[in-house]
Amino acid sequence: MGKRGNKRFRGARGGGGQRSQRTDYAEVPKQNPLFEQYYNELGILQEDERSDFWNALRRELPNSFRFTGSKGHAIPVRQRLKDYYVPEISAIEYEGTKVDAPVAIPWFPDQLAWQMTTPKNVVRRFPPFASFQKFLVSETSVGNISRQEAVSMIPPLLMDVRSGMTILDMCAAPGSKTAQLIEMVHGGEEARMRKVVQVLKRKETEENSSDGHLMGLKLSAQEQEGDLSDEGRTTGLVIANDAEYKRAHMLIHQVKRLSSPNLIVTNHDATMFPSIRLPLDATAREGHANTRYLKFDRILADVPCSGDGTCRKNVNVWKDWNPGNALGLFSTQVRILVRALQMLKVGGRVVYSTCSMNPVENEAVISTAIERCGGLADVELIDNSDALPRLQRRSGLRSWKVMDKTGKSWQSWSEVEERLAKGGIEGIERLSEGMFPPVERAVRLPLERCMRIYPHLQDTGGFFIAVLEKRKEIRARPESEMKKVETKPAIVAAVDEILSKPTNGTDPIAKIDALDDIAPPRTNSDADVQSAAARQNQDNPPSEPVTAQKREIDAEVDATASVKRLKTKQPGDAVDDPTPQGTADRQIHWPPPPGAQLETSRPETMDMPEQVPRRANQQQYIKPRLGQPFEEPFKYLPSDHPELKSIQTFYHLSSNFPMDRFMVRNATGHPAKTIYYTSALARGILTENEGKGMKFVHCGIKMFVRQDVQSEDVLEMFPKVDGEGWKNLGEIGDRVRDIGMGCCVLRIEPQEGEDRFDERMVLSLWRSLHSLNLMLPKEDRKAMLLRLYNDESPLLDHSKERFKTKALEPPDDISDAEIEAEAAESPTRG
Repeated sequence: MGKRGNKRFRGARGGGGQRSQRTDYAEVPKQNPLFEQYYNELGILQEDERSDFWNALRRELPNSFRFTGSKGHAIPVRQRLKDYYVPEISAIEYEGTKVDAPVAIPWFPDQLAWQMTTPKNVVRRFPPFASFQKFLVSETSVGNISRQEAVSMIPPLLMDVRSGMTILDMCAAPGSKTAQLIEMVHGGEEARMRKVVQVLKRKETEENSSDGHLMGLKLSAQEQEGDLSDEGRTTGLVIANDAEYKRAHMLIHQVKRLSSPNLIVTNHDATMFPSIRLPLDATAREGHANTRYLKFDRILADVPCSGDGTCRKNVNVWKDWNPGNALGLFSTQVRILVRALQMLKVGGRVVYSTCSMNPVENEAVISTAIERCGGLADVELIDNSDALPRLQRRSGLRSWKVMDKTGKSWQSWSEVEERLAKGGIEGIERLSEGMFPPVERAVRLPLERCMRIYPHLQDTGGFFIAVLEKRKEIRARPESEMKKVETKPAIVAAVDEILSKPTNGTDPIAKIDALDDIAPPRTNSDADVQSAAARQNQDNPPSEPVTAQKREIDAEVDATASVKRLKTKQPGDAVDDPTPQGTADRQIHWPPPPGAQLETSRPETMDMPEQVPRRANQQQYIKPRLGQPFEEPFKYLPSDHPELKSIQTFYHLSSNFPMDRFMVRNATGHPAKTIYYTSALARGILTENEGKGMKFVHCGIKMFVRQDVQSEDVLEMFPKVDGEGWKNLGEIGDRVRDIGMGCCVLRIEPQEGEDRFDERMVLSLWRSLHSLNLMLPKEDRKAMLLRLYNDESPLLDHSKERFKTKALEPPDDISDAEIEAEAAESPTRG
């Protein structure tokens, strides 16, 4: 669930679009007796810090943001903040006191995350804040800054991501954590690429392999650091998934600004995320099933949750909170975590996180998932107490109470069983054994290794993180083996409750009164209005993907503005449709999905008779479903395609550049308009899983776009190159004068001197017949002008003036005399 401005997204999917009036945070009553009772009784805090805890929850959350992109690009943008905006804001005085300027978050590496606590009433009074706001908006629009809550930045930092790893973000939308993961995967790539280019320029290559990979590079010990297997390009991959199609496109908007070819976005229920096929291994033994499945090095499971840790910015939590929110999501959270452990490599890590402080959604989920996956012998809970030393945190809970939907707290599952033995299940329908501390089940788990973040520790929201490492392959125990309350049909349960109530003989009025005690008549009071959180946390059947509240970021609504109109399948459309999701909890992992093993064959196919082979170009037809969102297929171009050959010749691309990673998004596979580029692993996954039920939504970056060349009579409004115009373009004038029409690249290196540029820039230029145009979107131009020259002037679209002037010009076939005669006959207007 997210918001920005006066837009608020509500409902189970988090997509929606109901409008609500903007409400001042200070005016909203922040009281909920049941909310406060539960956490006070839980014993998570010392008596002397309770008031600090609740006072922090009632204060508005500081604004926080993070500098994105590669470190080499983010640092210059950060430096602009430190050198220009921080001194301006620090000089402001309000009511005799210096205002608080933005400060770096102490525990985030390299001072790339900042926050500001200045109240809004102060921000609106002083011009420097307006200038700072323009800086934030412009840099956010181009992807250099991400507006993200501070605690939401923690999980990726604990994943120990390294170059070359395959990573899955199971519940990725709106995408702020995914962006962090992409940045980490590309860490050091620019430096590695420069090393390789330098080596190529020095011609110290002994030989080149046939596929273009460098062989025998003479690199120094320092140059050999990092992954050079793909000429320095990142070989890792991030797969970002979300169960809601609209939110998946919101995610794309958030991360596409990073321009990563190492990203795939999918649209699947995380509880039943399908196994992803890998291309066949050429060395596989003949006579065996050679199907291979992808296993991940790192998985982030930032699961849907009740979100009571977000009440500092989501004020509705105060009104809507009830214990049933967490109870309804417990089983979904466990399924997501178990599925993550199944898809993980041995030795890999899963980071589980929520923006909830409720142990039912946190420690209970961790303990239940570990038990189902074989215990500590198979899954280890990692101690991260030494990670991020300046981050203040608390250890995970070893014991806790569970509050049912009526507000009654239960110490243990044995108490629930005693209640069941006496008859009646009122209020405890959703309770299960796994929600209670594992000590009740004679299981010793080091839950203190989990990490809890409380709002009063460092002025943040509430958060929970746990890091798990897979020690060996697992076969998850079926969920049905966990004890839970067996609910009866509603009518039967009501009759049993009435019969168990003491009544006055056979008086029917007494029976009615007993029924009213069980199910009191509804009224129209506010308490009976089901909240958005309650609706989204209802216990959905396993066959339906469940998405509850996720952390909000300001960029979320920007994303929805760019979401494409959904294409839906109509009768007769021959488009492959994903395999229908099952309605059970899929505990049997042969065959996959869900429990595929890398380089392991499906045992049940070993002795099956040989099937009739399908033709090379023939795909399995799966009957489409009406209303299913439709995505254009991903079609890769052969490396010897004429268009690619012409591109390679025009741009003088190196023979080391891989030409087999270009694709188009249409069924014909013809490069009509745009050609995309992906990584090698992404190519293998997209081609191997085509037509096999995987719902891919996005992959690749735009590399080449067909540009129509204008005729000579078109008026151009850009700097002139022909004639003597090139002399006005400074040091690049003589270079662009002699190049042919088309796109070219301008590289600017840092220099010394008064007019120097402190950052390295690479810009695209378009050389037309007579002029030169900077090929940057208006948002990028505006951000660059503001960053380099502090130029806040609006960008003008001269093309509108050109068309307006053209419309006012008289037709060529009308003579000057006719125009003068018409003007003489027209009445004079004063």
